[in-house]
Amino acid sequence: MELDSLLIPAVLFFALGAFAKFINSDLKFPEGMTKGIGLYLLMAIGLEGGLALSDVDFGLAVSSIIWGVILGLLLPLIGYALLRIRNKINSFDAAAIAAHYGSVSAATFLTAVAFLDVSGVEYESYPIIMMVIMEAPAIIVGLVLAALARKKLAAASGEVAPKTEWSPLFKEAFTNGSVIVLLGALVIGAVATPDAMAKVTPFTNDIFMGVLCLFLLDMGLEAAKKASTLKKVGGVLVAFGVVMPLVGGTIGVVVGVSFLGFSVGGAFLLAILCASASYIAVPPVMRHGVPEANASYYLTLSLGVTFPFNVVIGIPLFYQMVIMYSAL
Repeated sequence: MELDSLLIPAVLFFALGAFAKFINSDLKFPEGMTKGIGLYLLMAIGLEGGLALSDVDFGLAVSSIIWGVILGLLLPLIGYALLRIRNKINSFDAAAIAAHYGSVSAATFLTAVAFLDVSGVEYESYPIIMMVIMEAPAIIVGLVLAALARKKLAAASGEVAPKTEWSPLFKEAFTNGSVIVLLGALVIGAVATPDAMAKVTPFTNDIFMGVLCLFLLDMGLEAAKKASTLKKVGGVLVAFGVVMPLVGGTIGVVVGVSFLGFSVGGAFLLAILCASASYIAVPPVMRHGVPEANASYYLTLSLGVTFPFNVVIGIPLFYQMVIMYSAL
């Protein structure tokens, strides 16, 4: 596959959004529109994944779920360890950032799906299930790491660590709107009759690419906006925003090919999930659960560094990595 196959409308609209921001255009989306578009995209991909679940291998589906949990726990721990090297990043910022990089970006995943669809490459539905599963474990790891840091800090100062209210934080992690829509659409797509699903196909398939273009146009605007604050983030964190996707994506390639036996398309989507960083579901939980962390750090990194890196470089890179690794 030639790398110029990345020149799909969705990616080009992302570039257009970034360009519009850089030239200070007055282009902007009405308030709430992007959230509505995002929910539509999650619903559409969930319905398609649910429809494909009727033909899945039950054993492989269970293995995918187990690996989704493992990766959701492992990736934030790796991210935290990288951030804490030489203690350049404090424990609270490291915990909050790590949670974002253990979680996933639906927008990056959808762009990767568009890449495969335009290229005519088939893929399994298991990565869609894993996208749902990986969200909560990473959030929990981030909250636990922050709680341990808080306890250690209190012990060093001879004070009593403030009690962490876990219940509302867990509730927010598991009842996030994006997770509910995606998981619900998966179930609906799996249980609905083929005739009933055929009636919504024009809504979920025919206009999907066009809506994705609109979504990425706005993502380009937002990414460029965050890029303007990179100087405040610092070189160490910017480097992490590039290195961590490479580490996570490589792990995804190995797990997808060697441990789950996915096709090239399926392993590629898993690699993209592992390389991505959440900027929708995780930030509100971290803002409430880890108030000591600097919100501008994790928002700028996930949306201003890692998202554009994956869209422009990560997608073709990880696709080629899957092809080469599968051939070994």
